[in-house]
Amino acid sequence: MPDPNGFLRYNRQLPARRPVPVRISDWREVYPPAGEGLIREQATRCMDCGIPFCHDGCPLGNRIPDWNDLVRTGNWDAAVESLHATNNFPEFTGRLCPAPCEAACVLGIAGGAPVTIKQVEVEIADAAGARGLTPRPAAAPSGRSVAVIGSGPAGLAAAQQLARAGHAVTVYERDDAIGGLLRYGIPDFKLEKRHIDARLAQLRAEGVVFRTGVNVGVDVTAEQLRAQHDAVLLACGALQGRDTDTPGRQLRGVHQAMEHLVAANRVVAAAGEGRPALATLPDGTPIDAAGKHVVIIGGGDTAADCLGVAHRQGAAGVYQLDLYPQPPRARDESRDPWPTWPWILREYPAHEEGGERVFAVAVQEFVDDGTGAVRAVRIAEVSVTKRDGQRIITAIPGTERELPADLVLLAIGFEGTEEQPLLAQFGVARNARGAVDSRADWQTEADGVFVAGDMHRGASLIVWAIAEGRAAAAAIHTYLNGVGALPAPVHPAAHPLTAH
Repeated sequence: MPDPNGFLRYNRQLPARRPVPVRISDWREVYPPAGEGLIREQATRCMDCGIPFCHDGCPLGNRIPDWNDLVRTGNWDAAVESLHATNNFPEFTGRLCPAPCEAACVLGIAGGAPVTIKQVEVEIADAAGARGLTPRPAAAPSGRSVAVIGSGPAGLAAAQQLARAGHAVTVYERDDAIGGLLRYGIPDFKLEKRHIDARLAQLRAEGVVFRTGVNVGVDVTAEQLRAQHDAVLLACGALQGRDTDTPGRQLRGVHQAMEHLVAANRVVAAAGEGRPALATLPDGTPIDAAGKHVVIIGGGDTAADCLGVAHRQGAAGVYQLDLYPQPPRARDESRDPWPTWPWILREYPAHEEGGERVFAVAVQEFVDDGTGAVRAVRIAEVSVTKRDGQRIITAIPGTERELPADLVLLAIGFEGTEEQPLLAQFGVARNARGAVDSRADWQTEADGVFVAGDMHRGASLIVWAIAEGRAAAAAIHTYLNGVGALPAPVHPAAHPLTAH
């Protein structure tokens, strides 16, 4: 049984981040490995509650109290088995998930300090990775074939589940490397790409075939894929960035955030391979923060990623603008009672590296320097209200001012999956949210064509992507009359604690 007094003997503690002057000079991960002693202490704080609400906070249904206690007692092999039972890629989620499980931890009631679940998770995964990820190929082939379109966390999770069930799985990726947003959307200071490569080696050993540089709907048609495979899973993500019609949007230097992040990640990838590269858009236009005044519009994860990238590229200064007032630092029980996901001020490692956050403001105009390039943004303080479900933004008179800006990055969310030829070819359409609907069995309106991840759900958390990939894999396995049942999480539509 767990230590009933562990949370009384040990305070919540995370490993120290690498010093700011050191880490902004490279692209390595912010957190160094934690010592085993610290992790065992933190795992000891878990009470193994009679009703573990952390289970409900996690879309994957991770067995959190189980592997916490296994770490406490030093049984790391069993801990990783328990972790992998519900999560194909804990080294990804342990680094990238905002941890709704911790928001639901019983120790967090009344402002307490929850267990460092996310840190324990990543240390279990890294310990397993250091020993080598063991492939688990199927005992016998099923004779059935599945095409997975998209190689983000949803597609990779589904591919692994299906391959282990004996199905022949081919993953199609239009980019030049596997990983989706994990590869080129997430900066290395949050996820070093060696973790992706280690998993891909495991998947290849389990029989998964990867085809890069294949834009389904262009390089290969849906009809050809349907002829080659018994089922198809669409897992193309939700990459259509939300835009703005603010005056001056067309100026040079105003970009979608993902344009900047992808360009920067490609430079880092090239450097790791010993190749010179510049941060440019596909048309060759430079997009680099070096020496520039940068304004990031948005307050979420993507904005924080842009902030960290700008620091490492040597920006002259950075402002991060948020439309809403500064949130409280602690949960407001009257607004967000435990164990729901709270609206609080979320400070990322990038925020301690520099820059200035400005809350309750909106851009009124991107200001032209006279040559068609941006030189500043004109902002005003605003109030935000809702009426009949619609957001109403009101500028406060007399509060306008300008911020210098040579590079502006729009990190204001996503509008769903991109409109692309494969949708019409497969006979599916985007809904009003820009996502692709499915029936309860994860099939789209086209028989044998399934959908999962952000393409189905809209832009969301990595844990939701993996959960949906696993659930869709289980549905495809049933559709193919596979032997036995694949484990699948609760259908996300029924999950009570969705975190956005």
